Amino acid sequence: MAAPAAPAEPQASGAPELPVCLLVLGMAGSGKTTFVQRLTGHLHNKGCPPYVINLDPAVHEVPFPANIDIRDTVKYKEVMKQYGLGPNGGIVTSLNLFATRFDQVMKFIEKAQNTFRYVLIDTPGQIEVFTWSASGTIITEALASSFPTVVIYVMDTSRSTNPVTFMSNMLYACSILYKTKLPFIVVMNKTDIIDHSFAVEWMQDFEAFQDALNQETTYVSNLTRSMSLVLDEFYSSLRVVGVSAVVGTGFDELCAQVTSAAEEYESAQSNEQKEQLERLRKDMGSIALDPGASTDGASPVLDPSDLILTRGTLDEEDEEADSDTDDIDHRVTEESREEPAFQNFMQESIAQHWKRNK
Repeated sequence: MAAPAAPAEPQASGAPELPVCLLVLGMAGSGKTTFVQRLTGHLHNKGCPPYVINLDPAVHEVPFPANIDIRDTVKYKEVMKQYGLGPNGGIVTSLNLFATRFDQVMKFIEKAQNTFRYVLIDTPGQIEVFTWSASGTIITEALASSFPTVVIYVMDTSRSTNPVTFMSNMLYACSILYKTKLPFIVVMNKTDIIDHSFAVEWMQDFEAFQDALNQETTYVSNLTRSMSLVLDEFYSSLRVVGVSAVVGTGFDELCAQVTSAAEEYESAQSNEQKEQLERLRKDMGSIALDPGASTDGASPVLDPSDLILTRGTLDEEDEEADSDTDDIDHRVTEESREEPAFQNFMQESIAQHWKRNK
């Protein structure tokens, strides 16, 4: 009984009541699975164990306790044999098959939402398989429509010391942010090998990044120099955290950034709901009943639902009588207005004709 009560303490500090879904993405070899393992242990030590989902069907062993594992539903090697696919095609097809039953996964998460504060989703090692596939979009939108969802982009810091490689990583991160439109955190992993301060400096100081690029004169470096100007605004609003999945440093700061990103999600959702309500009010206002009808004591004002329900039960003879009367009134009104207007038009036409012939 004491274990489920532990996650309730952080919720009282203003965190969202619903569990926060952390969608972990990253290039192959960036250390996503090790990062999820370390984050799972860190949250266990803090007294709020996460709900973990593994979406990689090709992994041999999962080094963390997974509540839901895609390998229990889809057999990766059997899919490759049955459809004659290669490794990447097998991962895509396995993910597509799993996405057809993702509504059941959503039900499991909803049942456990009062017990867990975080939901960790480890994606396949080939990032493009999840990011640019239909199944990845379905899974991401399903999570984001029901729970606060944050995208964590794991980046290999030791391989990003080259400015061109660093820019390639940032472009990929920007494309994922543009596609998902969700709160985004860049996690610079492997800080035990090299500190991530150089990358933070490149993001905050444009001249420092240009100085690093001046050492190269290739076409790619010139393109990178131009792209750095475009990404300058992208850097200003980006959350960056340096962690080491091996040593375990930086995870307290990561949890603080996740809380901030979840609050951003809630704020964006609230603003979107307000905009939808405002559009609904405008739409309802454009079809509202004439307020003058309520001043007539002989005809009561009907609710719109009453109009819809009773439209087919009105007396047909009364409708015909009303329509005939309306037509006669409209003809009289239109004829009385058109006759003097037509006379004026004829007089003006005759006057202009005589002026031209003089």
